[in-house]
Amino acid sequence: MDPKEALIALNMIEHVGPVRLRQLLDFFGGPAAILAASKDQLLRVRGIGADTAESIAKWEGSVDLSGELQRIREFGCHVLTQQDEHYPELLRQIYDPPIVLYVKGELTAKDRNAVALVGSRQTTHYGVETARKLAYQLAYIGVTVVSGGARGIDTAAHQGALSAKGRTVAVLGTGINLIFPAENAELFERIAANGALVTQFPFNRPADKQSFPIRNRIVAGMTLGTVVVEANLTSGALITANMAVEAGRQVFAVPGRIDSPRSKGCHDLIKKGAKLCEGAEDILSEFEYLFPASNRPPPPGDTGVLPALELSENEQKIFDTLKVEDETSIDEIIRHSGLPSSTVSVTLLSLEMKRLVKQLPGKLFVRNR
Repeated sequence: MDPKEALIALNMIEHVGPVRLRQLLDFFGGPAAILAASKDQLLRVRGIGADTAESIAKWEGSVDLSGELQRIREFGCHVLTQQDEHYPELLRQIYDPPIVLYVKGELTAKDRNAVALVGSRQTTHYGVETARKLAYQLAYIGVTVVSGGARGIDTAAHQGALSAKGRTVAVLGTGINLIFPAENAELFERIAANGALVTQFPFNRPADKQSFPIRNRIVAGMTLGTVVVEANLTSGALITANMAVEAGRQVFAVPGRIDSPRSKGCHDLIKKGAKLCEGAEDILSEFEYLFPASNRPPPPGDTGVLPALELSENEQKIFDTLKVEDETSIDEIIRHSGLPSSTVSVTLLSLEMKRLVKQLPGKLFVRNR
């Protein structure tokens, strides 16, 4: 058994987490030696109680390692440990970095410059559009957008980054083979092709109340800062923000309407010292040493168009439904294009950022002259 296989097995054992693993490694020297230890030997390690020692000593009775390795091969993902080059460097620096990361897609050196965009599952139109635009702007500059793959703000963040043809990473609160929420199946495939799906959980691990805070720790830990776009006072996005603070990372919050419950969490963060965020420049200014203004490509609004004017099939289809002078409602665009409403919203955002389409009040759209 090689060290990576031993770490995969240890990650599947109940009661063994990153902190206890560190104590075990300090005592035994390597992961395979931990699995070979007797219960009496394990009990000599500080912080290892009887239940944990029992679970490790009898691991072969509860852990199907050969089956897990086969599932990894068949699913087309791979596993990173802290010894691997592409294990996120920022994640290594937190107090309790995951023992292993299951990855579908690829984590690259570009992902060292990553920002988390998170928020509520229950959103307003304002929150969704703001998340998409921020993600688009960041991804266009070359920042990897990280979020949790959930419905609502997370989904909008991933969609915005993909619209900019940028990189995005979804950190899952389940095993990597489980799609949650189910409607994001196609989105997850696109994320894996243009970034990565990431989780610390073994195959077939369902979501529960414990798994999401664990997921949020990775989101905050692997990024330079966390942007909360829309959140009420009980939103899990605030947990992510608190974890970012604990890891010494910057926290940003997007303001909203003062009478909207969906903005209460963001306003509370701003009161507590989070940086108010009105656009990507507010985020980038905190990391000027990584993204000096002189080295950035000009934003779409400065040049009029993106450098590449090639339109995707969906972009062309929607663009063809619009006219220069006649205003077209989003309902008409959906009807004439035959595309789902979510696809139309994302595609219109992309066309707006390319300065080819202009949105008017009342969700009306026209071609730019």
